[in-house]
Amino acid sequence: MVRLVKNLKELFRFRVLIQNLVSRELKARYRGTVLGFLWSFINPLLLMSVYTIVFGFILKPKDPAFDGSPWFYALFLFCGILPWVWFSSSSIESANTLMSNGNLIKKILFPAEILPIVALTSNFIHFSLGLPILILFIFVFGKTLTLYALLLPVVILVQYVFSLGFGFLLSALTVHFRDIKDILGNLLTFWFFTTPIVYSLNSPPIQEHPAIKAILILNPMTHIMEGYHDCLFYGRMIHWSSLGLSFLVALVLFYVGYAVFDRLRDSFPEEV
Repeated sequence: MVRLVKNLKELFRFRVLIQNLVSRELKARYRGTVLGFLWSFINPLLLMSVYTIVFGFILKPKDPAFDGSPWFYALFLFCGILPWVWFSSSSIESANTLMSNGNLIKKILFPAEILPIVALTSNFIHFSLGLPILILFIFVFGKTLTLYALLLPVVILVQYVFSLGFGFLLSALTVHFRDIKDILGNLLTFWFFTTPIVYSLNSPPIQEHPAIKAILILNPMTHIMEGYHDCLFYGRMIHWSSLGLSFLVALVLFYVGYAVFDRLRDSFPEEV
């Protein structure tokens, strides 16, 4: 723990380097594209449109929370898809970041843990750019923001810590086990559908199967997504006990992820 705190303090000295790398990543992502940063808005909108057509208009979920409206369902979906895209994109990029930046890792004074932080932070900026679109749709679809929306930074903080711990773990292990890159895509797909994003945790099918609901509650991302839905879609107080439990899991994952990363860091230059 003492070593972790010391290393985090050392990272603060490299904050300008982190800012420059994040800026470089953002510019490189859309270099040569016609729409540029507009893709930060378009991608989640396209994804939301596909899921809305399939689940909202074709399957028509029977959930009182949506009042039978596919547009309310689209809004509910957007509240979950936007942060999920941030999480999944960050995880995939973190898994590849050490190998794709091998030239930086081989520099003696370069702290390798900066790279997962850059991957997470650059995707966080894309997430932040999508938030105004989400807020716009809240008003367009007849919903209103309440004062509970001010609690959104709390939910974002929990997700950031959880995602960073997961990113440290992924990036370190992928250097030695390249199969993780192939497994990760399937894992994230399974994780997506076991998180209440395309359905509500209180929907009738979930309520009718207590065993399934119990499994979903064990998923830390469930409570993070519920936090987004509470703040933005329902306009109500977040469940502090559930989100607090997810934050505790996030802290443990952060500690374990960084410990594994720190333990393996000396082998990175040889493996990438």
